[in-house]
Amino acid sequence: MTQPESTPSKPASDSSSHEMEEYAGGYIKARVGHIPVWLLVVYAVLFIWALYYLVTYWGGLGPGRFG
Repeated sequence: MTQPESTPSKPASDSSSHEMEEYAGGYIKARVGHIPVWLLVVYAVLFIWALYYLVTYWGGLGPGRFG
């Protein structure tokens, strides 16, 4: 006869690829996930806007610029 495992059982919804990690005694919980596509688009748009703002309002191309 086999002995039951001493570790608590995990819920059925948990999988090994989405294992929950705990830090600070369980106060902070993290798991591996993915970055949504819409958030990547927001990052790209903000980066392009930052470059535009840098060139337009902070001196552009430097001394002797046109305009």
